Amino acid sequence: MRFKKSTRSAANSDCVEVGSTLRHLRDSKNPHGPVLTADITALIRHVR
Repeated sequence: MRFKKSTRSAANSDCVEVGSTLRHLRDSKNPHGPVLTADITALIRHVR
């Protein structure tokens, strides 16, 4: 799976990366660490 960090984040900042299927999140500082599974589209709808 491929992960993508926001284009608005700074190069060395603390960020969350989103998986290509929009179901997985991970810490950009620890790419080999744990991955959180979540319904990201529902999260975005809720935040809006």
